[in-house]
Amino acid sequence: MPRRYVIVGGDAAGMSAASQIRRQDPEGEILVFEKEGVISYAQCGLPYWVGGVVPEKKKLIARTAEEFYTRYNIDVKLYHEVTQIIPQKKQICVYRREEKDEITVPYDVILIGTGSAAIVPPWEGKNLPGVFTLKAMGDAEKLLSWLETHTPNKAVVIGGGYIGLETAEALHNRGFKVTVLDLAPQLIPTFDAPIAEIAQDALKRHGVEIHLNEEVVGLEGDEKGVRAVVTKNGSFPADLVIISIGVRPVSELAREAGIELGPRNAILVNERLQTNIPDIFAAGDCATHFHRIKNAPDYVPLGTTANKQGRIAGINMAGGDAKFAGIVGTAIVKVFDRTIARSGLGERECQALGLPYQTVSIKARPISHYYPWEDEVLTIRLHFNKDNRKLLGGQIAGGAGVDKRIDVLATALFHGMTIDDLQALDLAYAPPYNSVWDPLQQAATVAQREK
Repeated sequence: MPRRYVIVGGDAAGMSAASQIRRQDPEGEILVFEKEGVISYAQCGLPYWVGGVVPEKKKLIARTAEEFYTRYNIDVKLYHEVTQIIPQKKQICVYRREEKDEITVPYDVILIGTGSAAIVPPWEGKNLPGVFTLKAMGDAEKLLSWLETHTPNKAVVIGGGYIGLETAEALHNRGFKVTVLDLAPQLIPTFDAPIAEIAQDALKRHGVEIHLNEEVVGLEGDEKGVRAVVTKNGSFPADLVIISIGVRPVSELAREAGIELGPRNAILVNERLQTNIPDIFAAGDCATHFHRIKNAPDYVPLGTTANKQGRIAGINMAGGDAKFAGIVGTAIVKVFDRTIARSGLGERECQALGLPYQTVSIKARPISHYYPWEDEVLTIRLHFNKDNRKLLGGQIAGGAGVDKRIDVLATALFHGMTIDDLQALDLAYAPPYNSVWDPLQQAATVAQREK
């Protein structure tokens, strides 16, 4: 009999796994259970759809359930919510939302790809009309549908992380007066303060209000809609509110099945994406991610990692032997005309881990000094171990050229290079694109002088 593969969750990790299983096992039966009505879409593109940069929903969908079935014989069951995994019987319980009944489905091997969910504190007023999250396709659909019949002009974004800032820009581009509130003393706390300040300046220059050290205690309004966000320091008028204070792994199914959890209650997996229970795998935003610099499991949910983990899980579920090499925590975000990016450890992480770190910080043009350039110079911060000079992490902010340098840095971190090794890299040079010494190499030179 053909082997039955069951996948719980039809987004990045789940569908990457399903596709890889089909390549490895042409005869196997692949069942994907997805509780919502859409699969395989780009969550990271949602703020750009809301802001009008992406013109329509279908641009964000890689493949539909029908395409997976007709092209790959992968059976995707939409509006099917897995409510229980029973490892002892190798069965799952599935609630069929349209039929309004529950069925039991056996499996040979299963992947949990339930992703993550938006964190929403138990604030009074969190369910008022005009209050939204922006984590899933359904969230964006509800928001855009609501905007068709309402004309708000004061938007408050609660949370100054990646999605919060992208959403603030999207709403600004739609003509809203936007205010961002954050509990922390700076935006994007995973970044060092000097880099976060560049993002904050970009928001302010474009008319977005920033209020830090603001602890939200509730939302005010009535059946007609939200009117204000209330903090311990005051009240902020709003007729549209986006809650964007982070995500949590959706790991309840795993916990109830006796599966071991790791950092932030993400499902603990090994390098083959196996859990502690045989024939149960996990991948993506619900699972842990091995951090190569920390040398430990971590939780850094990103679409790139979910796709990689899904692919590797799929190979192993079908009998192969692939290993997840880990992450170095690379991320990048556009904030109007500025870009900020990071890889490896930030200053706070170095301090929390008790590492003997040193920091070098420079500003440099990303191209030759004589070539015309009107954009802002790059701000670069690199952290390295004072004892062995190994790179620990770095952050870059500016205009053009940030993405190129952060990827070079991520590659260096992935392979355990020292800060001095950066000087030896053979990087592309022509006056419109670089100087003879890349800004990363300039930072390495400064670090060498400080030995």
